[in-house]
Amino acid sequence: MFRALVLNKRDDTVTAAVEQLDEGRLPEGDMTVAVEYSTLNYKDGLIIRNKAPLVRSFPHVSGVDFAGTVLESGHAAYKPGDKVVLTGWGVGERHWGGHAERARVKGDWLVPLPKGWSTKHAMAVGTAGFTAMLAVMALEDHGLKPGDGEVLVTGGAGGVGSVAIAVLARLGHQVTVSTGRASSHDYLRSLGANAIIDRAEVAEPSSRPLENARFAGCIDAVGGQTLARVLGQLKYHGSLAAVGNAGGNSFQATVIPFLLRGVNLLGIDSVYCPAERRHAAWQRLSRDLDLAKLKAMIHEAALYDLPRLADAILKGQVQGRVVVDLAR
Repeated sequence: MFRALVLNKRDDTVTAAVEQLDEGRLPEGDMTVAVEYSTLNYKDGLIIRNKAPLVRSFPHVSGVDFAGTVLESGHAAYKPGDKVVLTGWGVGERHWGGHAERARVKGDWLVPLPKGWSTKHAMAVGTAGFTAMLAVMALEDHGLKPGDGEVLVTGGAGGVGSVAIAVLARLGHQVTVSTGRASSHDYLRSLGANAIIDRAEVAEPSSRPLENARFAGCIDAVGGQTLARVLGQLKYHGSLAAVGNAGGNSFQATVIPFLLRGVNLLGIDSVYCPAERRHAAWQRLSRDLDLAKLKAMIHEAALYDLPRLADAILKGQVQGRVVVDLAR
């Protein structure tokens, strides 16, 4: 038997509660993992509170991330006792996820735990930090280098933004952060932010297709009109990596920044990221993320806390990363 946060649906109402389950109820897969830590992402909040049609079958176990120890392996790359990490692949959406003491998944979905890291470190990173690293790598692939100028991180106090700031600062970039939370300024500076601007500066529509060329690059977790506004503020051949839509799914913009400044709009998908890129991102995280700064991002929680925290993360009230300790 194992504990899990189980979502049940009756009519149009979804409820979330911790239940005891038998391992025989686990879904198909060639790997069984004892989950030690999971996390809470914005997508988890949507799923737990049924705010988006991401889950098709109930009962369901949420949790798009987990890290733990292999119990049973039918995959050549892993053996019992190995420490592993999972993010994405539809786990926690189409497939039972990591808000449980046990998980059964495909071995191809796993990556080895980075050397020198604990499973808690891995979940302090989770999908949010993994996405941030993919965004940094995409900006680098399109020419961004330390010394090129300001790199903007929008929604900086969230999980993606927190890791992005810490990584960019360690790499030597000049990091500017936009946020609507005045209370987060000390936290953002502790991660490495050089400058902080109010989110209204990049959230309001502009009457001009091009503004002063300010930012060498941007990691945008907001989307919506913020994305459109920042495109017009990028330097020549600057790039924006789009990683989220907290500010909306749609935006109104012109092609002028693309035609006159050659800017790049880069989409970042962490769910089905190819294995080679996935492994490279985790290796980069183990090298380029200061674990002391990672520790400052963490808020620990238990399974029982997740319904309450799901409400908080959807309201933008969670700073940094929620790490779920399955032993609590």
